[in-house]
Amino acid sequence: MDYIISTFQNLASQTAFATLDPKNYVMIAVALFFLWLAIAKGFEPLLLVPISFGMLLSNMFPSIIAEGGLFHFFYLLDEWSILPSLIFLGVGAMTDFGPLIANPKSFLLGAAAQFGIYAAYFLAILMGFNGMEAAAISIIGGADGPTSIFLAGKLGMGGTLMGPIAVAAYCYMALVPVIQPPIMKLFTTEKERKIKMAQLRPVSKLEKILFPIIVTVVVVLILPTTAPLVGMLMLGNLFRECGVVKQLTETASNALMYIVVILLGTSVGATTTGQAFLTLDTLKIVALGLIAFMFGTAAGVLFGKLMCWATKGKVNPLIGSAGVSAVPMAARVSQKVGAEADPTNFLLMHAMGPNVAGVIGTAVAAGTFMAIFGVQ
Repeated sequence: MDYIISTFQNLASQTAFATLDPKNYVMIAVALFFLWLAIAKGFEPLLLVPISFGMLLSNMFPSIIAEGGLFHFFYLLDEWSILPSLIFLGVGAMTDFGPLIANPKSFLLGAAAQFGIYAAYFLAILMGFNGMEAAAISIIGGADGPTSIFLAGKLGMGGTLMGPIAVAAYCYMALVPVIQPPIMKLFTTEKERKIKMAQLRPVSKLEKILFPIIVTVVVVLILPTTAPLVGMLMLGNLFRECGVVKQLTETASNALMYIVVILLGTSVGATTTGQAFLTLDTLKIVALGLIAFMFGTAAGVLFGKLMCWATKGKVNPLIGSAGVSAVPMAARVSQKVGAEADPTNFLLMHAMGPNVAGVIGTAVAAGTFMAIFGVQ
């Protein structure tokens, strides 16, 4: 009888109920909420499903992310900047840079939307973070998860802030359709939202092939620290446009991309154990990320209004909000808000220009911070 009792006691002590504290249950509830958003509401399920499931697993079995656990090895690939760089390869292979080439002024909108990053940097310092921590946090304003992870790893935040930074960045990427529209409508009039833009000029095959090569040479020569991100982004796009490596294009944009998303999403989600995530610093990071993202969206729209005035109404300011790095979600939101004002308005391709510029701009911002702090 004693043997039976001790056996059941041992089994009971091995259940999650015996080891979890209230913080874990809070994060389990958050994970279930994110799964509901992804599955029931369709908020970027490719991002939220693996992130939230990793969050769910690590809060029931924290050892899964501890050293030697399954997700620990996935997470090392984040810290070593391997997975973020491979994500950029896939993004380049999936994305048509034609709208940016056809309208180079889009670079200005992409640059304007990076204002949120630099605003968050100074706010983070005022809130007590040191320079490197502030830089890693500020990249959330670009709504670019891979770049946030890349910079956090390079600046040595792997064991402290990378998890909260990555989760905040990916969550804001997923919530682009919720966060951006109110800001876009606040800073534009209905008349401006109805502006129809002229069709973009055709872009030749030669232009599309030369663009990734030229951008790589120019950007990396000026700011070598951007080479891992900008280089992989442009390599993926060169695969797409050169027309002689279709197998590599298909692999980078499909199988490889989705494998990396699984590994990165689950490992990032697994860092959010209640004990590590529910802290004052995490709340500050989430708040700063939201402020940065909102500032970036507003800055892009306001610069779009300036371009609208300068061109006498030829630019719809809504495309400025796509200057954040969330490709192609931000461009789709520009299209959606414009179509709400006028169902015949088609802004998607025009918004893709600033959207692609935003990806490059966020990578340049990360490279700038690395250069400032002497990190290679």
